[in-house]
Amino acid sequence: MVTAINRRDADDDEVGQFLIGLARGTAGALLFALPMLMTMEMWFLGLYVDSWRLLLLCILNLPLLLLLARRIGFENIHSWNQALRDAITAYGLGIAVSAAVLLLFGILNDQITASNIVAKIALQSVPASIGALLGRSQLGQHSDAEDEEEGEYSGETGYLHELFMMVVGALFLSLNVAPTEEMILIAYKVTPYHILALCLLSVAIMHGFVYALHFKGSHQLHEGQKWWQSFIRFTLPGYVIAIAIAISIYTLWTFERLDHTSLSQIMNAAVILGVPASIGAASARLIL
Repeated sequence: MVTAINRRDADDDEVGQFLIGLARGTAGALLFALPMLMTMEMWFLGLYVDSWRLLLLCILNLPLLLLLARRIGFENIHSWNQALRDAITAYGLGIAVSAAVLLLFGILNDQITASNIVAKIALQSVPASIGALLGRSQLGQHSDAEDEEEGEYSGETGYLHELFMMVVGALFLSLNVAPTEEMILIAYKVTPYHILALCLLSVAIMHGFVYALHFKGSHQLHEGQKWWQSFIRFTLPGYVIAIAIAISIYTLWTFERLDHTSLSQIMNAAVILGVPASIGAASARLIL
Protein backbone atom coordinates (compact mmCIF):
# COMPACT_ATOMS: atom_id res chain seq x y z
CA MET A 1 0.00 0.00 0.00
CA VAL A 2 2.76 2.41 0.97
CA THR A 3 4.70 1.47 -2.15
CA ALA A 4 1.68 2.19 -4.35
CA ILE A 5 1.19 5.60 -2.72
CA ASN A 6 4.85 6.46 -3.15
CA ARG A 7 4.74 5.40 -6.78
CA ARG A 8 1.63 7.53 -7.38
CA ASP A 9 3.26 10.52 -5.70
CA ALA A 10 6.36 10.05 -7.85
CA ASP A 11 4.23 9.88 -11.00
CA ASP A 12 2.32 13.01 -9.97
CA ASP A 13 5.60 14.80 -9.32
CA GLU A 14 6.93 13.77 -12.73
CA VAL A 15 3.75 15.00 -14.46
CA GLY A 16 3.93 18.23 -12.49
CA GLN A 17 7.53 18.81 -13.53
CA PHE A 18 6.67 18.14 -17.15
CA LEU A 19 3.77 20.60 -17.04
CA ILE A 20 6.08 23.21 -15.52
CA GLY A 21 8.49 22.49 -18.35
CA LEU A 22 5.68 23.05 -20.87
CA ALA A 23 4.80 26.36 -19.23
CA ARG A 24 8.44 27.45 -19.35
CA GLY A 25 8.66 26.33 -22.95
CA THR A 26 5.61 28.38 -23.89
CA ALA A 27 7.06 31.40 -22.10
CA GLY A 28 10.40 30.86 -23.85
CA ALA A 29 8.73 30.63 -27.25
CA LEU A 30 6.94 33.92 -26.63
CA LEU A 31 10.00 35.63 -25.18
CA PHE A 32 12.36 34.71 -28.00
CA ALA A 33 9.99 34.64 -31.00
CA LEU A 34 7.71 37.61 -30.33
CA PRO A 35 9.97 40.10 -32.20
CA MET A 36 9.65 37.96 -35.34
CA LEU A 37 5.95 37.36 -34.78
CA MET A 38 5.49 41.14 -34.92
CA THR A 39 7.75 41.69 -37.95
CA MET A 40 5.97 42.66 -41.18
CA GLU A 41 8.60 41.05 -43.43
CA MET A 42 7.93 37.66 -41.83
CA TRP A 43 4.21 38.04 -42.49
CA PHE A 44 4.79 38.84 -46.16
CA LEU A 45 7.35 36.05 -46.58
CA GLY A 46 4.56 33.56 -45.95
CA LEU A 47 2.89 34.81 -49.12
CA TYR A 48 5.73 34.16 -51.54
CA VAL A 49 8.49 32.14 -49.83
CA ASP A 50 9.74 29.19 -51.87
CA SER A 51 8.03 26.07 -50.50
CA TRP A 52 11.12 23.88 -50.94
CA ARG A 53 13.34 26.29 -49.02
CA LEU A 54 10.76 26.48 -46.26
CA LEU A 55 10.47 22.69 -46.14
CA LEU A 56 14.26 22.37 -45.90
CA LEU A 57 14.33 24.85 -43.01
CA CYS A 58 11.67 22.90 -41.13
CA ILE A 59 13.42 19.58 -41.75
CA LEU A 60 16.80 20.90 -40.60
CA ASN A 61 15.16 22.31 -37.48
CA LEU A 62 14.25 18.81 -36.27
CA PRO A 63 17.79 17.39 -35.76
CA LEU A 64 18.86 20.77 -34.36
CA LEU A 65 16.07 20.58 -31.77
CA LEU A 66 16.96 16.97 -31.02
CA LEU A 67 20.59 17.77 -30.27
CA LEU A 68 19.59 20.85 -28.30
CA ALA A 69 17.02 18.89 -26.30
CA ARG A 70 19.71 16.34 -25.42
CA ARG A 71 21.39 19.16 -23.52
CA ILE A 72 18.48 21.26 -22.24
CA GLY A 73 15.13 19.47 -22.48
CA PHE A 74 12.03 20.11 -20.42
CA GLU A 75 13.22 17.60 -17.83
CA ASN A 76 16.50 15.90 -16.95
CA ILE A 77 17.34 14.08 -20.19
CA HIS A 78 18.95 10.65 -19.88
CA SER A 79 18.30 9.10 -23.30
CA TRP A 80 17.80 9.98 -26.94
CA ASN A 81 14.16 8.87 -26.72
CA GLN A 82 13.52 11.50 -24.07
CA ALA A 83 15.38 14.08 -26.16
CA LEU A 84 13.25 13.20 -29.21
CA ARG A 85 10.08 13.57 -27.15
CA ASP A 86 11.15 16.99 -25.91
CA ALA A 87 12.23 18.09 -29.40
CA ILE A 88 8.83 17.16 -30.83
CA THR A 89 7.12 18.85 -27.87
CA ALA A 90 9.13 22.03 -28.44
CA TYR A 91 8.24 22.04 -32.13
CA GLY A 92 4.59 21.56 -31.24
CA LEU A 93 4.76 24.46 -28.78
CA GLY A 94 6.43 26.60 -31.44
CA ILE A 95 3.65 25.85 -33.92
CA ALA A 96 0.89 26.43 -31.35
CA VAL A 97 2.34 29.69 -30.03
CA SER A 98 2.99 31.01 -33.55
CA ALA A 99 -0.51 30.17 -34.74
CA ALA A 100 -2.14 31.67 -31.63
CA VAL A 101 -0.19 34.95 -31.76
CA LEU A 102 -0.65 35.43 -35.53
CA LEU A 103 -4.35 34.70 -35.11
CA LEU A 104 -4.68 37.22 -32.28
CA PHE A 105 -2.85 39.84 -34.35
CA GLY A 106 -5.28 39.31 -37.23
CA ILE A 107 -2.54 38.09 -39.57
CA LEU A 108 -4.31 34.82 -40.37
CA ASN A 109 -7.40 36.31 -41.97
CA ASP A 110 -9.80 34.80 -44.46
CA GLN A 111 -8.24 36.64 -47.40
CA ILE A 112 -5.23 34.33 -47.68
CA THR A 113 -5.11 30.71 -48.78
CA ALA A 114 -4.53 27.70 -46.56
CA SER A 115 -1.04 27.22 -48.00
CA ASN A 116 -0.14 30.81 -47.09
CA ILE A 117 -1.39 30.26 -43.54
CA VAL A 118 0.72 27.10 -43.23
CA ALA A 119 3.77 28.93 -44.58
CA LYS A 120 3.33 31.86 -42.18
CA ILE A 121 3.06 29.55 -39.17
CA ALA A 122 5.92 27.29 -40.33
CA LEU A 123 8.27 30.26 -40.73
CA GLN A 124 7.54 31.52 -37.24
CA SER A 125 7.56 28.08 -35.60
CA VAL A 126 11.30 27.56 -36.19
CA PRO A 127 12.56 30.35 -33.90
CA ALA A 128 9.62 29.76 -31.55
CA SER A 129 10.54 26.09 -31.13
CA ILE A 130 14.17 26.97 -30.38
CA GLY A 131 12.92 29.53 -27.87
CA ALA A 132 10.71 26.88 -26.26
CA LEU A 133 13.77 24.76 -25.49
CA LEU A 134 15.84 27.75 -24.42
CA GLY A 135 13.05 28.65 -22.02
CA ARG A 136 14.18 25.91 -19.68
CA SER A 137 17.74 27.20 -19.32
CA GLN A 138 16.65 30.84 -19.15
CA LEU A 139 13.51 30.56 -17.03
CA GLY A 140 14.39 27.56 -14.87
CA GLN A 141 15.21 27.89 -11.20
CA HIS A 142 18.22 25.56 -11.09
CA SER A 143 21.58 27.05 -10.34
CA ASP A 144 24.75 25.95 -12.05
CA ALA A 145 25.77 24.02 -8.93
CA GLU A 146 22.46 22.15 -8.85
CA ASP A 147 22.64 21.39 -12.54
CA GLU A 148 26.15 20.05 -12.12
CA GLU A 149 24.98 17.79 -9.28
CA GLU A 150 22.19 16.47 -11.50
CA GLY A 151 24.62 15.83 -14.33
CA GLU A 152 23.29 18.50 -16.66
CA TYR A 153 26.32 20.73 -16.69
CA SER A 154 29.85 19.54 -16.88
CA GLY A 155 31.85 22.72 -17.36
CA GLU A 156 34.14 22.35 -20.35
CA THR A 157 32.65 20.46 -23.25
CA GLY A 158 33.90 18.87 -26.43
CA TYR A 159 35.09 20.79 -29.45
CA LEU A 160 32.30 19.70 -31.80
CA HIS A 161 29.74 20.34 -29.08
CA GLU A 162 31.06 23.89 -28.68
CA LEU A 163 30.76 24.53 -32.40
CA PHE A 164 27.23 23.13 -32.41
CA MET A 165 26.16 25.48 -29.62
CA MET A 166 27.72 28.34 -31.59
CA VAL A 167 25.60 27.34 -34.60
CA VAL A 168 22.43 27.32 -32.47
CA GLY A 169 23.16 30.74 -31.01
CA ALA A 170 24.10 32.21 -34.38
CA LEU A 171 21.04 30.76 -36.12
CA PHE A 172 18.66 31.92 -33.44
CA LEU A 173 19.77 35.55 -33.39
CA SER A 174 20.31 35.83 -37.15
CA LEU A 175 16.75 34.61 -37.79
CA ASN A 176 15.53 37.82 -36.17
CA VAL A 177 17.18 40.12 -38.71
CA ALA A 178 17.80 38.03 -41.85
CA PRO A 179 14.24 38.47 -43.24
CA THR A 180 14.38 42.28 -43.04
CA GLU A 181 14.93 44.57 -46.01
CA GLU A 182 17.52 46.49 -44.01
CA MET A 183 20.03 43.68 -44.47
CA ILE A 184 20.14 44.23 -48.24
CA LEU A 185 20.02 48.02 -47.87
CA ILE A 186 23.07 48.01 -45.60
CA ALA A 187 24.87 45.66 -48.00
CA TYR A 188 24.45 48.21 -50.78
CA LYS A 189 25.55 51.16 -48.64
CA VAL A 190 28.74 49.80 -47.03
CA THR A 191 32.23 50.13 -48.47
CA PRO A 192 35.05 47.54 -48.37
CA TYR A 193 36.46 49.38 -45.36
CA HIS A 194 33.16 48.96 -43.52
CA ILE A 195 33.17 45.23 -44.34
CA LEU A 196 36.70 44.79 -43.00
CA ALA A 197 35.81 46.68 -39.83
CA LEU A 198 32.67 44.56 -39.35
CA CYS A 199 34.69 41.34 -39.75
CA LEU A 200 37.19 42.47 -37.12
CA LEU A 201 34.37 43.61 -34.82
CA SER A 202 32.55 40.27 -35.10
CA VAL A 203 35.69 38.28 -34.30
CA ALA A 204 36.53 40.59 -31.39
CA ILE A 205 33.00 40.26 -30.00
CA MET A 206 33.13 36.47 -30.15
CA HIS A 207 36.50 36.19 -28.46
CA GLY A 208 35.68 38.82 -25.87
CA PHE A 209 32.36 37.29 -24.87
CA VAL A 210 33.74 33.79 -24.48
CA TYR A 211 37.26 34.27 -23.14
CA ALA A 212 38.22 37.83 -22.27
CA LEU A 213 35.35 39.45 -20.35
CA HIS A 214 34.76 36.64 -17.82
CA PHE A 215 30.99 36.56 -18.06
CA LYS A 216 29.14 33.84 -16.17
CA GLY A 217 29.41 30.58 -18.14
CA SER A 218 32.34 31.77 -20.25
CA HIS A 219 35.54 29.81 -20.77
CA GLN A 220 38.66 30.20 -18.71
CA LEU A 221 42.01 29.63 -20.35
CA HIS A 222 43.90 26.66 -18.94
CA GLU A 223 47.12 27.26 -17.11
CA GLY A 224 49.90 27.76 -19.62
CA GLN A 225 47.47 28.17 -22.52
CA LYS A 226 48.07 31.16 -24.78
CA TRP A 227 45.23 33.44 -25.86
CA TRP A 228 45.93 32.83 -29.53
CA GLN A 229 45.41 29.06 -29.12
CA SER A 230 41.78 29.50 -28.11
CA PHE A 231 41.44 32.24 -30.73
CA ILE A 232 42.53 29.89 -33.54
CA ARG A 233 40.76 26.80 -32.16
CA PHE A 234 37.35 28.26 -31.30
CA THR A 235 36.89 31.90 -32.28
CA LEU A 236 37.98 31.78 -35.92
CA PRO A 237 36.21 28.48 -36.75
CA GLY A 238 33.16 29.78 -34.92
CA TYR A 239 33.08 32.89 -37.07
CA VAL A 240 34.20 31.48 -40.41
CA ILE A 241 32.33 28.16 -40.31
CA ALA A 242 29.36 28.64 -38.01
CA ILE A 243 28.55 32.22 -38.92
CA ALA A 244 29.96 33.87 -42.04
CA ILE A 245 29.67 30.83 -44.32
CA ALA A 246 27.07 28.42 -42.98
CA ILE A 247 24.50 30.37 -40.98
CA SER A 248 24.47 33.84 -42.50
CA ILE A 249 24.41 32.73 -46.13
CA TYR A 250 21.92 29.93 -45.47
CA THR A 251 19.40 32.11 -43.63
CA LEU A 252 19.67 34.86 -46.23
CA TRP A 253 19.17 32.27 -49.00
CA THR A 254 16.16 30.77 -47.20
CA PHE A 255 14.47 34.15 -46.96
CA GLU A 256 15.29 34.91 -50.61
CA ARG A 257 17.57 37.82 -49.75
CA LEU A 258 20.34 36.62 -52.07
CA ASP A 259 18.34 36.14 -55.25
CA HIS A 260 19.44 38.24 -58.24
CA THR A 261 22.39 39.75 -56.36
CA SER A 262 26.09 39.77 -57.20
CA LEU A 263 28.72 37.74 -55.38
CA SER A 264 30.12 40.84 -53.71
CA GLN A 265 26.69 41.80 -52.40
CA ILE A 266 26.17 38.27 -51.10
CA MET A 267 29.44 38.40 -49.16
CA ASN A 268 28.62 41.88 -47.88
CA ALA A 269 25.23 40.71 -46.61
CA ALA A 270 26.83 37.65 -44.99
CA VAL A 271 29.38 39.78 -43.14
CA ILE A 272 26.70 42.24 -42.00
CA LEU A 273 24.48 39.44 -40.73
CA GLY A 274 27.61 37.98 -39.14
CA VAL A 275 27.62 40.77 -36.54
CA PRO A 276 24.39 39.73 -34.73
CA ALA A 277 25.14 36.08 -35.54
CA SER A 278 28.55 36.34 -33.85
CA ILE A 279 26.89 37.77 -30.74
CA GLY A 280 24.45 34.86 -30.76
CA ALA A 281 27.24 32.32 -31.23
CA ALA A 282 29.34 33.83 -28.46
CA SER A 283 26.46 34.14 -26.02
CA ALA A 284 25.29 30.56 -26.64
CA ARG A 285 27.92 29.25 -24.19
CA LEU A 286 26.70 31.78 -21.61
CA ILE A 287 22.95 31.14 -21.77
CA LEU A 288 22.57 27.47 -22.80
